[in-house]
Amino acid sequence: MTTYAYFIHEPDWDSDAYLPADGGKADALGEDFGEFAAFEERVRELGGTVVGGQALQHARYGGRVTPGGEGRREEDAVFTDGANPELTEVVTGFYLIEVDDEDVARRIAAHVPTGGHVEWRRVFPME
Repeated sequence: MTTYAYFIHEPDWDSDAYLPADGGKADALGEDFGEFAAFEERVRELGGTVVGGQALQHARYGGRVTPGGEGRREEDAVFTDGANPELTEVVTGFYLIEVDDEDVARRIAAHVPTGGHVEWRRVFPME
C-alpha cells in the first residue's frame, strides 16, 4: 500500500463557531460535516483506507515563519501571524489515505469535499 496526503485548499472557515464556549472539544459536527463521512465511505468503496486526517482551525491560530540564516537561528527568524495575506485560500484540512494504485489515488482526490481545490501527494516512505 502507498500513502497519499490530500490537502484541502479553500477559503478559511469559522472554526470557532463549532467549538463550545469553554473552548473544549467540538461536539459531533453532524449534518454540517456529513459529506466527509460520505467521502470516507467512497474511499472504502474504491479500495482505499483512511489512515489519518484532521480539520485545521482558522489561520489566525497559526502563522508563517521564514527560518533564520545559517544554523536556522531562532532570533533571526521572521514570524508572520496567520496565513499568507496574498492567498485567497488556505489549507483547511487534510487526509492520509492508503491505496494500492496511483489511479485510485487520483480518483479519490476528485471526491474530497471542498469549496476550493485538493492537492494530493504521495508520502515519502521513511521506514
